[in-house]
Amino acid sequence: MLDLVIIGASAAGCSAAVYAARRNLNFAIISKDVGGEVALSGEVGNWPGQIETDGFKLSQDFRKHVESYGIKFNEGLEVVKISQEKNHHIITTKDGSGAEKTWETKTVIIGSGIHPRLLGLPGEEELRGKGVTYCTTCDGPLFRNKITATIGAGNSALESALMMAGIASKVYLISKYSNTDENKGGFPKGENILIEKIKKLPNVEIIYNAESKEFVVDKFVTGLKYLDKSDNQIREIAVQGIMVHVGMVPNSSFTEVQKDKIGQIEVDQKCRTSIPGIFAAGDVTNVPYKQIVIAAGQGVVAALSAIEHINKWHED
Repeated sequence: MLDLVIIGASAAGCSAAVYAARRNLNFAIISKDVGGEVALSGEVGNWPGQIETDGFKLSQDFRKHVESYGIKFNEGLEVVKISQEKNHHIITTKDGSGAEKTWETKTVIIGSGIHPRLLGLPGEEELRGKGVTYCTTCDGPLFRNKITATIGAGNSALESALMMAGIASKVYLISKYSNTDENKGGFPKGENILIEKIKKLPNVEIIYNAESKEFVVDKFVTGLKYLDKSDNQIREIAVQGIMVHVGMVPNSSFTEVQKDKIGQIEVDQKCRTSIPGIFAAGDVTNVPYKQIVIAAGQGVVAALSAIEHINKWHED
């Protein structure tokens, strides 16, 4: 019987693991990989103590910190179910070959993060790796000196377009919003510094009021059709690469704790979920701001709350 199982090994999970290790808990950390979406991020300039780093390096720092306590990551595992038995929890995982393993634990911290939302256009899944990507940091360099489009209106889309401006010959940035003050110039959720940077770049063309409708394909992506909502006309641009950044989906399907309508796990101030002994932290929760530093802080809160629960735990 473990004291704790931590699901996920990014900012929330690794922060929780550090605190669990320092308290000498008997625990395991389970994940598909280390870093999650953080590892796929580009430049990171808001991690305290490091003026500038990148997502991959930061993820490696997470790994080194946890491993410095002698903790090993159980990588390559997907959690498929959490069930309750008396006053403890049974976690079922599968590896890449489909082999199952179960873990019994007094407490659980879910820090499983989020994954990219799809556009839902015909043929989208089949075009992954054929011109459509959801990770500009990973795949952007493949489109050097080509024409690309980034779809989205948040920070990740702005960061994608900024990166591609230094790689591609031309970049289209496609926002579904109008270019008004009310919409912060077409990017209502974007940071002002990113918006200002993108609008000064000579090789970036912003297309406003655009709803993506269809990929143009000849084995690989050759273009994108979109609805111009200002005049209700379908238009087409020629591109060789499309970066999709239209939001994220919580990785929460394996648990039956209470969630909101989009699948975010609902937590209180102590990161407690609707099931006693199960805690959640980071981007998978309903905390409004999805930031690395916030996820890390939540991981600490979840760990301390789990420790509090363990101290009161007794066998039925």
